[in-house]
Amino acid sequence: MEKHIDRRIFIEKSTKGMAGAGIVAAVSCSSSEKAELGKQFIHHVFFWLKDPSNKEARDKFEKAARELVTVETILDFHIGVPAPTDREVIDTTYSYSVLTTYRNKEDQDIYQTHPKHLKFIEDCQELWEKVVVYDSVSI
Repeated sequence: MEKHIDRRIFIEKSTKGMAGAGIVAAVSCSSSEKAELGKQFIHHVFFWLKDPSNKEARDKFEKAARELVTVETILDFHIGVPAPTDREVIDTTYSYSVLTTYRNKEDQDIYQTHPKHLKFIEDCQELWEKVVVYDSVSI
């Protein structure tokens, strides 16, 4: 029982320390660094698979998407499927979405011609019937 108490205290202290470090790190960003972070380029792609119930096709797409998001200029990414939401304004007809973020348009341009992106298209284009892309920059 003593170990659990010590472990819990350690975890609590570690968590508080990490939270404090995060606050310090956020506060210590310069104005120019914060401005640069605010100018990120968002690239959000929605895919409708020809046969969304085909497990082999889904596995192939997911494996290729996981490799795609290893392109060096990608800051962050999200590979997802429609959330179980039910509101009139939400489109849940797509099979997958891939959201990637970049420092700027130039980094996203590098991604567009990157061999991993071109390979993803070559290997997976037979799987989808429709693709819709939304690119966004901060205002």
